[in-house]
Amino acid sequence: MKKKYKKIAVGGTFDKFHSGHKKLLSTAFEMGEEVLIGITSDRFVSKKNHDIEPFSFRCKRVREYVLKFETNFNIIEIFDSCGTADVDSLLDAIVVSHETEKSAEYINEIRFKNGLNLLDIIVIDWILAADGNPISSTRIRKGEIDGKGKLL
Repeated sequence: MKKKYKKIAVGGTFDKFHSGHKKLLSTAFEMGEEVLIGITSDRFVSKKNHDIEPFSFRCKRVREYVLKFETNFNIIEIFDSCGTADVDSLLDAIVVSHETEKSAEYINEIRFKNGLNLLDIIVIDWILAADGNPISSTRIRKGEIDGKGKLL
């Protein structure tokens, strides 16, 4: 099966790895011949929340999940919301959730200013928990749900 994009990006914190993260990543792997995965650094996420799992742990969980795909990938540590997506001339697309769609639009603004191709923005739907609300790391951290959306 021919994949739609040569190189596709996906990024996030990937804290409390859950079904929404899996959908984000699997979408990128289904559509790209090569996948660039940006994972936020400890320093970057500490500005927002001090309860985030360490980068090394988050990276390990993502790597374990994506090894099942027969697609080339690269995991990088990112220090801002753009990572390298604003300067990587080989990228064709980016996969985001509804909450990070604005970041992808911002990345395209920078790419335009830099004379780079605009990325196709692929927005995935949220995975809903049993209560009909989106699964999120925040909700898992608060003890409301588990990683599959089951109410606790």
